[in-house]
Amino acid sequence: MTTADMIRELCDRMNISLAELCRRIGQTPQNFNKKLKRGTVSFDEMMEIAETLGVGYEQAFIFSDGGKIKISNK
Repeated sequence: MTTADMIRELCDRMNISLAELCRRIGQTPQNFNKKLKRGTVSFDEMMEIAETLGVGYEQAFIFSDGGKIKISNK
């Protein structure tokens, strides 16, 4: 699943449009759609989306023994 797919599914589950998400995070839909197409949504932007919508988000390295090194907002 790509970052764009994740964000679109999040919007579907939160029952908001992508344009509404853009408004809430202070970006234009045109600019944000370009980022989605290029796959250049930053970690900080993902954290902002999660915080704005009240959900958790994490990025992690996962070892074979189950250990993790992660950055998380919750």
